[in-house]
Amino acid sequence: MRRTLAKIVAPRYVVGAVTVLRDSEAAEGEDRLLLLRQPHRGGWGLPAGLLKKREQPVVGAARELFEETGVRVDPADMTAGSPNAIIHVVGVVDTVFFASVPAATTPLRVDGAEVLEARWFPVADLPHLSANTAYLLGRYGIGPQAK
Repeated sequence: MRRTLAKIVAPRYVVGAVTVLRDSEAAEGEDRLLLLRQPHRGGWGLPAGLLKKREQPVVGAARELFEETGVRVDPADMTAGSPNAIIHVVGVVDTVFFASVPAATTPLRVDGAEVLEARWFPVADLPHLSANTAYLLGRYGIGPQAK
């Protein structure tokens, strides 16, 4: 009875994985990020998605990055953000990983349905971001909500 009651009232979270992908060729002080425009978001966002059952977060981040952009990054080449998990108000926990690729020689491939467009943006001139993306990047000192 106690276990059942605890399951009913305990908060539930959906766990996802996010990749902050930087341009490894950007000049010093000219950091660039890969952002996505998706039909269901109210602004540009990061490559992200939900983890599969028993999937390691870094593997999920690499998988979602590839599925949404066509960019393949080995999970061993991804660095966990610090903090690694960001809790959003809507009951979503994002595990965050950083990686970099050379933008000039890395082709981007989007499906036109889930992701409408993928583009590189200078951190100093980011477009309108979705609320979750602005919050997440701000936690790492990036973008309009940088702390």
